[in-house]
Amino acid sequence: MPSIRVLLVEDHDMVAEALGMALDRADGIEVVGRAVSIAEAGAETGRLRPDVVLLDRRLPDGDGIEAIGSLASAAEGVRVLVVAGEVSAAMATRAVAAGGAGLIAKSSGLKELEAAVREVAAGGMVFTPDLLADVLDRLTGRAAHPGGGLTARERQTLALLGEGASTVEISRRLGVARNTARNHVQRVLEKLGARSKLEAVVIARRDGLLD
Repeated sequence: MPSIRVLLVEDHDMVAEALGMALDRADGIEVVGRAVSIAEAGAETGRLRPDVVLLDRRLPDGDGIEAIGSLASAAEGVRVLVVAGEVSAAMATRAVAAGGAGLIAKSSGLKELEAAVREVAAGGMVFTPDLLADVLDRLTGRAAHPGGGLTARERQTLALLGEGASTVEISRRLGVARNTARNHVQRVLEKLGARSKLEAVVIARRDGLLD
């Protein structure tokens, strides 16, 4: 059978080299190119016509997930698998909604990465194992209310975000260190599936979590 042709989209040289070496050693997988930005990924996908695009979530010119649609339309039959340093069910659901074939962590083992590429090339979908149940619930509409997983402190943080408070102000009003306040904000964003403070407030108001 012909090899699975993979395009790596990763801006960090050491990560790209490690991924490339791991996949090149696998039987039946060939890394045909590398891109370091969303713009270059679109051009290279159209030129090389890979079977799978292994797409970094964070790139210099934007969020990789937002580029999935344009990459999928750049070459017929190409499938996009997102890799990220930190993964969540909300992120995985976003990737699928955008037309992606799944999400795995950069910390995944080489065998897991190889298996993920093979599964995606065969038409399947792949998620980091500990996300699978939550992702399936979200995709089938069985997920709990978006704000149901927020702790009391995270609800306080969300309320302050709704008032337009900055991270510094949240730190002062909650009486915690700035790094702690920043962590609270980040967890609120992750649990609501938001990419920014503003989007978190919009989602919270839509879902009745804020007045």
